[in-house]
Amino acid sequence: MKILEKQGYHLFSAVLLWAGVWLAARWLDRSGSFLGLSTTIWLALAVLLPAVHQFYVVLFWRGELYYGWLSKALGEKAFPLWAVGFMVLFLTRPVTILALGFADRGSLPIPPGLNIPLISACTLISLYMAYSFVKYFGAERALGMDHFKPELYRELPFVREGIFKWSSNAMYSYAFLALWLIGLVFQSRAALLGALFNHLFIWAHYYFTELPDMRAIYGER
Repeated sequence: MKILEKQGYHLFSAVLLWAGVWLAARWLDRSGSFLGLSTTIWLALAVLLPAVHQFYVVLFWRGELYYGWLSKALGEKAFPLWAVGFMVLFLTRPVTILALGFADRGSLPIPPGLNIPLISACTLISLYMAYSFVKYFGAERALGMDHFKPELYRELPFVREGIFKWSSNAMYSYAFLALWLIGLVFQSRAALLGALFNHLFIWAHYYFTELPDMRAIYGER
């Protein structure tokens, strides 16, 4: 089935990264809490919910691209309803990292001479990423409208302006620096670990879900 193409690798990546987080967590101070949940619970959510999000994308992107599942079932409401589910799951990433930062704040004292430049760099790049996203890329494209209307999108050029001029994969390279920013602000080992997991795992999504889908939609160009 086309819907399962390279998903064994995607799942293996998740398991491998989960194992890495579990090993790293042994060196964390997990005594903190936020909103009644321990650092351990927030860390678990921070690495489990991205997997739910990414496999949600696999199921419905490919279900629509190859079989038209959502359009057949929901008609014109297919894309808006899909987008709501996508955004709810996507927002669990910064929310759980933010909660981790609160629960584990101050666990990694970073000298101001190092932390302030890092925070400044992540902030500036994240802001430029947001500007380029709004001005040049657009929400519909980011949410995968090309899976719903491949015949329209396969004729459109790839975005090569703003931050996308410097990296064709700017969404994966730079957007997730916003999660690192949270860990730096709270000086939290756990939040930085959660940010690392998210940043690595989104690349698994790119190589094992989005890249094969792009080849199906756009060809080798």
